[in-house]
Amino acid sequence: MESHIGEIIALFTAICWTVTSTSFELAGKKIGSLSVNFIRLIMAFFLLGVFTLITRGMFVPLDATVDNWTWLMVSGLIGFVVGDLFLFQAFVEVGARISMLIMSASPPITALLGFIIMGEVLTIKDLIGMTVTIIGIALVILMRSPGKKKMQLSHPIKGVSFAFLGAFGQSLGLILSKFGMGDYNAFAATQIRIIAGIIGFIIVFTIMKRWKGLKVAITNKDAMKKVSIGAFFGPFLGVSLSLLAIQYTTAGVVSTITAIVPVLIIPSSILIFKEKVTSKEIIGAFITVAGVSLLFI
Repeated sequence: MESHIGEIIALFTAICWTVTSTSFELAGKKIGSLSVNFIRLIMAFFLLGVFTLITRGMFVPLDATVDNWTWLMVSGLIGFVVGDLFLFQAFVEVGARISMLIMSASPPITALLGFIIMGEVLTIKDLIGMTVTIIGIALVILMRSPGKKKMQLSHPIKGVSFAFLGAFGQSLGLILSKFGMGDYNAFAATQIRIIAGIIGFIIVFTIMKRWKGLKVAITNKDAMKKVSIGAFFGPFLGVSLSLLAIQYTTAGVVSTITAIVPVLIIPSSILIFKEKVTSKEIIGAFITVAGVSLLFI
């Protein structure tokens, strides 16, 4: 059990991602993905502040080193601003289920970046697991054209592209997090990343002149409830657990385990969003999980 503590924490992270992606899809369709992104970071900042005040005696991470702040800030800008900006719009375009399935492409991206930036080494078994994961994704998002041998996307290219860009942003953000965090407290490290995300979105809102839209979004009580749930399970608990997980195992392994979200999210897609999930999509999702399970063998 102890030898797999990082993997176990990653599994809890996947459960958090399932709850938060469903909540943010519902909220995003009401108030827009940009507003959801910014509001959830503000909420998460205060949640983390209260938590670290109780557990560490400080509301903000004043004990972090310059290196911690530098790399975690860069990680926050890339992961929370660039990566999540694309991911949350993908939620609106193709839904949370397909978006999170495509996000499963982040493991090979993370593994490659981990090798290039940090010199992390993955076993042949890990690589096989990641390959199986990608096959599962391809089965869902690709289909054969009627009467032709040519393959094409089964979902809008805009949403699929946004989800892949979100995967890249998440992967690079995760790698930079591990590089900048070291053995520093995972929750405090998450707060630094969120501070960077808030600064980034302030710039985005100012450039795009979207402050009026944010004021309107805040008055939507139903959407705000869903954002609150998503903020707790996402940038507060989920992200913190993901950083804690990579302190015990490689970033590539953590990223791969969280790929089970596409299967975990199927019930909510059917019950809440009334989506028609095809047998091919269910099989593809389970193939993805099969790839993840190889990491435990």
